[in-house]
Amino acid sequence: MISATVSIRRMAASGLAVLAMLAAMALPSPAAAQSPAQAQAQSCDRACLGGLVTQYVDALVARDASALPLAENVRFTENGQERAFGTGAWEAQLTKGTFRHDYLDTAGQVAAAHVELREGDIPVLYSLALHVEGGKIAGVESIVHRVTPDSVFQPKVLGEPVRGMDDPVPAGQRMSRADMVAMALRYTEGLRIGSFRDANVPFGPETYRVENGVITAGEGCGREPCGMYDGRIMVHPGIIPSVVAVDEENGTVLLWMNFGYTGSYGENRVLVTFEAFKIWGGAIHSISAFFDFLPIGTSRFWDSSDPVPKVY
Repeated sequence: MISATVSIRRMAASGLAVLAMLAAMALPSPAAAQSPAQAQAQSCDRACLGGLVTQYVDALVARDASALPLAENVRFTENGQERAFGTGAWEAQLTKGTFRHDYLDTAGQVAAAHVELREGDIPVLYSLALHVEGGKIAGVESIVHRVTPDSVFQPKVLGEPVRGMDDPVPAGQRMSRADMVAMALRYTEGLRIGSFRDANVPFGPETYRVENGVITAGEGCGREPCGMYDGRIMVHPGIIPSVVAVDEENGTVLLWMNFGYTGSYGENRVLVTFEAFKIWGGAIHSISAFFDFLPIGTSRFWDSSDPVPKVY
């Protein structure tokens, strides 16, 4: 009788264990319950994304990509052309300069930066966007501008950060991602119609703009008038913007823009820029751009991370 009771208890315990195991298998784990986008967004935080920029620049300067966490079929573009990874700037003798600004999009998993490099005595203005999947670099887009003695813009302020660009967003002044993108694109609209005032672009009283290391508007521009609304703006009816990265914590939006052909940037050339905007409290507070003059029809080869109005 005792033996039979023990056997029944053992069978019951065994059955409960099996039921528990089946229940555990049926319930999704927290990771499995996430969408692929959620899982990807959590795969690389700000420190991780910033670290990838550092790794990439170090590898580029060393001309050795062996330690980079590259995806199997990494996609690489430079100056609007798809190329084999390891070509282009990777073949140059580069050293580090003194300037770098990061734009880290944790939601979109993009690690972007403006970086000053040197090729001998020549400044190389390097715009970089790393597209990250599962902690690995799945795509690299870049614009490489070499500043030659006859370049229109000779960098003057790359020895220091762009004022305000890395300042913490004041308490209570953070804006939503969608509103930040809309404000950056309002600036693009000002370029399209030739008037920031008519495009209702809101600038802070301290706003200034740095392009290829030269202050071109705001305090320190070195020419009159310096105000953001006062300078002459060429009409760019064919301008095409695309959103590269939105750093929601730092309050910055990075746009890729092809200004379209106007005949003013050289024969069959257009101005293409990676342009960053510090945005908070309903206004743009500082602007930093690296650009180059590239052939007509230069494309980005990457989809905009956030919607762009059909007007473009």
